[in-house]
Amino acid sequence: MLKTADMLDAINRRLASVLRWFAIFMVLIQFGIVIGRYVFGVNSIWVQESVLYLHAALFMLAAGYTLQVDKHVRVDIFYAKASPTTRRRIDIAGHLFLLLPSVAVLAWWSWPSVRNSWKILEGPISVGGIEAVFLLKSLIPAFCALVALQSLAILLRLFAGEGEE
Repeated sequence: MLKTADMLDAINRRLASVLRWFAIFMVLIQFGIVIGRYVFGVNSIWVQESVLYLHAALFMLAAGYTLQVDKHVRVDIFYAKASPTTRRRIDIAGHLFLLLPSVAVLAWWSWPSVRNSWKILEGPISVGGIEAVFLLKSLIPAFCALVALQSLAILLRLFAGEGEE
């Protein structure tokens, strides 16, 4: 079980090592947009949308890694003061009854929109923008898959008893 969990962890870890560069690219592109607009009077909607695409990809595709390194939002009312056994039970219940069903519903309800977007190769958000909204919408099922895989990895570790104190 732990080998499988390690393999699932590796997917999000490798992806995160690429995605971290998106933040730097976003800052550089945004800096270029500001310089171009206010110093040279030049503007490009395509370049502006590239920041949006990078941000969306960074946020959606790094969510699994965020879950992996335990930096996600956690409602800490009972969890913080709970015993390790109670924490383990809360984690298992949260993954099985909240997280996995939520990403499954999100994937199910978003799929028709994603499929239709690919069918027509949906164009830009704005005139002169990036002609790939279908790629932007594809981030939704990718997000669902990556978070679900990470949730499964965490569940495998929890069921194997790893992390118990």
